[in-house]
Amino acid sequence: MKKILSSIIDGKGFDIALVALPLTFLLTLSGIPLVYNVLMSFQQVDLFSLGTFGRPFVGFKNYTELFAQLETSPILLNTALFVSASIAGQFVIGFGLALFFWMNFPGASWMRGLFLVSWVMPGLVVGAIWSWILSGDFGVLNFFLREIGVTDGNIFWRSDPHYSLWAVIIANIWLGTSFNMILLSVGLSGIPKDLYEAAELDGANALQRFWTITLPMMRATIGAVIALGLIFTLQQFDLFAAITSGGPNNSSNVTQYWAWELSFRQYDFAKGATISVIMIVFVMFASIVYVRSTRHEVRG
Repeated sequence: MKKILSSIIDGKGFDIALVALPLTFLLTLSGIPLVYNVLMSFQQVDLFSLGTFGRPFVGFKNYTELFAQLETSPILLNTALFVSASIAGQFVIGFGLALFFWMNFPGASWMRGLFLVSWVMPGLVVGAIWSWILSGDFGVLNFFLREIGVTDGNIFWRSDPHYSLWAVIIANIWLGTSFNMILLSVGLSGIPKDLYEAAELDGANALQRFWTITLPMMRATIGAVIALGLIFTLQQFDLFAAITSGGPNNSSNVTQYWAWELSFRQYDFAKGATISVIMIVFVMFASIVYVRSTRHEVRG
């Protein structure tokens, strides 16, 4: 023990202590609940056995019963649509804004800072705001669509099964666009200006410079942005709770909200844990993509 303390004091073991402390923190507050959740997905759990570990082991019964339910396939499809549409919308709009502010015109800095308002706002507040905007009777979006001649009547975004999921997608795109814009702006700022000047002298137009210089140089940043977008989108819960509550008739329900419903409304904790484990697999895949992207960026 004295040798360990002396090595830390002398600075030789300081790097080990620097890693050990946050690692212990993560294992205690994240690792143990994660393992507990995975074990719960293989057990029979109810309100009376929730506080104990000695619960009946049922193997993959929870998984087979979950995929046998009629609502599982539509909810998984909703999740895939929600994730893909949200990531695509956030990335395209965020990239466009990053390129726009990259021109560095007067006032670009403070205008770019205004876009961060959406990212720092709590999810429930954003959901409440968009719930008013998407209201079928007095919503601003319906008024705007009528004024420009897109629709003749009101669209009930939150209660119509054909539009309810898109209502949350629109709100989520607005919420995450600024985060994409900031990360992509950082990637754009790291591209040497000399490359564009040389390409312009060689006769390359703006589109050619974008495809041959900007996109290849932004590959690592784009991979990191998409991976983080997948993680954050799979974690999105507040917007569903504030806008549609998964309805009507599960038309806007996704896995993360369904896991909460099963666990804390139907008290089927085992099925809720099972859905969480399935989501963890996708999050781990996204995390691997993110780590590989950032590692490539660091190595250059």
